[in-house]
Amino acid sequence: MGRGLSLQWASLLTFLLPQMLSESSGLPMKSCESKCGDIDIEYPFGIGANCSMNDWFVVVCNGTADNRRAFISSINLEVTDFLYERSRLRVKSPVVSFNCDENHSNSVVDLRRTPFTVASYNRFTVVGCKARALLTSAEPDIIGCQPTCNKKLKPQGRNPPCSGNRCCQTSIPYYLQVFKPSFQKENGKEGKRVCKLAFIVESTWFKSNIKDPHKVQEREYVPMLVDWKINATDMESLGINKETTNWSFRYYNGFGFPYPNNSMLMCRRGYAGNPYLPDGCQDVDECMDFEVRSRCSGKCINTRGSYRCEAQKSWIFILGSSMGFGLLSLLLTSWWLSKFIKKRKRSQRKKKFFKKNGGLLLKQQVCSSKDNVEKTTICSLKELEKATDRFNVNRILGKGGQGTVYKGMLADGKIVAVKKSEKVDQTRVEQFINEVVILSQINHRNVVKLLGCCLETDVPLLVYEFIPNGTLFHYLHHPTEEFQLSWKMRLQIAIEVAGALSYLHSAASIPIYHRDIKSTNILLDEKYRAKVSDFGTSRSIPLDHTHLTTRVLGTFGYLDPEYFQSSQFTEKSDVYSFGVVLVELLTGQQPLSSASLRDGVGLAAHFIMSVEEDKLFDVLDSRIVEQCDKEEVMVVASVAKRCLNLNGKQRPTMKEVIMELEGIQFPQKDHLSILRKSDEFESNLWDGCSFTTFSSSDCCTDLPVEI
Repeated sequence: MGRGLSLQWASLLTFLLPQMLSESSGLPMKSCESKCGDIDIEYPFGIGANCSMNDWFVVVCNGTADNRRAFISSINLEVTDFLYERSRLRVKSPVVSFNCDENHSNSVVDLRRTPFTVASYNRFTVVGCKARALLTSAEPDIIGCQPTCNKKLKPQGRNPPCSGNRCCQTSIPYYLQVFKPSFQKENGKEGKRVCKLAFIVESTWFKSNIKDPHKVQEREYVPMLVDWKINATDMESLGINKETTNWSFRYYNGFGFPYPNNSMLMCRRGYAGNPYLPDGCQDVDECMDFEVRSRCSGKCINTRGSYRCEAQKSWIFILGSSMGFGLLSLLLTSWWLSKFIKKRKRSQRKKKFFKKNGGLLLKQQVCSSKDNVEKTTICSLKELEKATDRFNVNRILGKGGQGTVYKGMLADGKIVAVKKSEKVDQTRVEQFINEVVILSQINHRNVVKLLGCCLETDVPLLVYEFIPNGTLFHYLHHPTEEFQLSWKMRLQIAIEVAGALSYLHSAASIPIYHRDIKSTNILLDEKYRAKVSDFGTSRSIPLDHTHLTTRVLGTFGYLDPEYFQSSQFTEKSDVYSFGVVLVELLTGQQPLSSASLRDGVGLAAHFIMSVEEDKLFDVLDSRIVEQCDKEEVMVVASVAKRCLNLNGKQRPTMKEVIMELEGIQFPQKDHLSILRKSDEFESNLWDGCSFTTFSSSDCCTDLPVEI
């Protein structure tokens, strides 16, 4: 009795297990119909319930027993062939007519919100004289064509039947899902009623089956190819995901057909069949193809997914090996010569750039120096490329009118800022080199230190010390809730910048005018001390000169109006720009804003009017109103107003400015004490600014003896 029950359970499991596995894997049951007329129906399509992958792929088989036709119910199109290995259908597409037989179909193909798209292998075809037809549904594109109308011309020889005369064709995008053509009148005239046709047709079928395009008028439908895709859920039901696949012949988004949230499955090259079935893609025996056999000089041997040709005689192998060895030797020799020539050209190019950028002049100045220890450091291009990861865009710290700045790390671990300057004007190479030497000798604690330069490139590369906390502009105009500049910090920054400019104007061996003082050129170090940077437009001035006449350079909003009109830059022009920075520190506003441009009044003019109308605290930055000392604010505002005087001669010097600003920190001392402290401050700065060299540990290598 027990043995009989065991046999019954075993038989039941044998019957149910295949169906249970089929349902769990998403595959059709064996009871599903596999034919509709002469058409084989395979997964993912199916006839009846639970026979297809989902409702999109349900096939309805209509008609009589002798004339059964397959339809995709979700898109209501008749299918004439399933191309499973390409995830493609061949369907009947309507021929849309205009001014033709009224019995002609003018139905629309609409595949929107389905996994089906019109294959790009089709062609949009228009037939008829003056037949201008458009597909406006292919957004964002508009597709259309208009054939010419020369009745004397007829297709001859190998010319295609649709070459532009009375018939034209154009390609369609891969994402097209709606076929609804519209005919347009020519030049707005109706003209003679001429039959016009428009349809989408498989390109190879049209070339092979149509000799006269007007014969299409006798057809109601033409063959059209439709692609289908499956989504991630369907992929999982087949046991396929993005990372791995259980079947090597299945490809996720294979062959470069990416669709948003969808994929096409195809048999890979060398296989054919249905990729949606287990073992559906079978190896193709390429050696059965005559063309493949003709390409094989020896014996054709089929392999999985491919084939190979084996030589039948040993002399062929020897000949091939000899030729291969000779070719390899030729390639190696060519590669070595090419590398040698490139290296030589690169060396010559470096020498050319070094000479063009004033390298020989720099070498001459360094060698003629009284103290041989005092040298300007020269960095090699190779070292700077390594430091900046070949000037990677991710290393960019900022861009400006004078060049791009990259963050780099030297071989000794030192962090630097590498500035890739604009091209040097060849008429002022000597002046550029003089300024590089002078700037490299500046060792002021509130001036960004120039560590060295590289002249081996088309544009000079300048190496500066790296300042980590960004620009003053950022902290004033894009502050964060976590950190904001207090009044005391703003006052200290103003004093430090003023001290740096005073040193450049009067304490350096040769006066230097910065010419582009602005909040973006004032950096803050790790302790939020000010560092004046970007000397790309600065100029050194001979001791017996009071001004410099050049083309106007600088930044609007900070530009001295007197300099803008006369093109004569003086030390008072830097004073004006510093006055604008003081106003920024007081008001927290930008020199030029959309509001100021709309009102026609810049920040400087608006500030002066507010001070004169006794409305200073109305324009004061609300973030410092409660914490600032009113008397200190009044003094700074007074200094700023004097710096912004339109008459340069009436502006104070930077030495006078630093005296007044420091007087805020020492209010108990008289004017003479402040003056003495200022002199001692500049003297100490001068003591720390002796002409020093930068050793190779600071940056790259010293100036080479031979170039």
